[in-house]
Amino acid sequence: SIAPTVASLHGSWLGERDGLITARNVGEPAVFRNPNDLAILLTAKHYAKYEKSSARLANVSVSNSNATQVDFMERYKMPPDWNCKTIHWGVDTDLFSPLEENESTKRAREKVRDRFGFNHDDPVLLAVGRLAARKGYSTLLRAFRIVIKEIPDAKLLMVGRGGMKKNLYKYAAKWGFKPSIRIESSMDFDELSTVYNSCDLTVFPSYYEGQGLIPLESMSSGVPVIATNYGPIPEMVDDEVGSLFELGDEVDLAGKIIAELSQWDRLMEKGRKGRERVVDRFSFRNSCLEFEGLYEDLVNGSNDLS
Repeated sequence: SIAPTVASLHGSWLGERDGLITARNVGEPAVFRNPNDLAILLTAKHYAKYEKSSARLANVSVSNSNATQVDFMERYKMPPDWNCKTIHWGVDTDLFSPLEENESTKRAREKVRDRFGFNHDDPVLLAVGRLAARKGYSTLLRAFRIVIKEIPDAKLLMVGRGGMKKNLYKYAAKWGFKPSIRIESSMDFDELSTVYNSCDLTVFPSYYEGQGLIPLESMSSGVPVIATNYGPIPEMVDDEVGSLFELGDEVDLAGKIIAELSQWDRLMEKGRKGRERVVDRFSFRNSCLEFEGLYEDLVNGSNDLS
């Protein structure tokens, strides 16, 4: 006999492809210049066959968001008795944690800002993720073009590897705000956790995610998030812990950024609530306990995941 099999669903190949096409349709540049993205475009339909078979044949499928589960159900016409459970991934709430307000943490925050040439009291936006068109960085820059007219001392820090760095700087120069942005290509998690703590607001404009951990890392750090109102993101982010904007709409995104940065007391309260939400629902511990319970049930012969 064969032991129980589990299919882990992190998003679909066809969903990735559709995210790229959406990014192209709303004006993201260089969508298919990235080798990884080009491979998705050319091979998604082929690999989708294996994805569908794996999810159908497994004893149980585990999606990392309700949106991913629905995506598989609708794309692949899963049968009524399809055995699927959603377990959201968690983040390290010890690593990504708010700093206590004291002189030492104030100096640490200032040191990070000094590193990137930002003033200590500048409003700083953070965007984290691979520098690829599907992540929505051009939409973010177009929004920042609006933001900086209303908040001239605003700064934008982007952290991620990829081939768009030169193009992003080129657009920033063309639109007249290159001195207000920085792009950092490489950063370990310890360093990233410090950067979260040194910024005021995280922006996550991605066009497709199976779940997306950047919003949770930011919320765990006590930093509110503005993210797309699409796919799995509303399962984590809402108006209590940040804001949602219309996918691909830079005017809506800019308006949300300006509104959040204009009400500091509310921003800090959203940061506190975001931290509470992650600790309660999206920690490593919570995720591990759910997976442990599922595996124990399977080993003991139960397929009832309710």
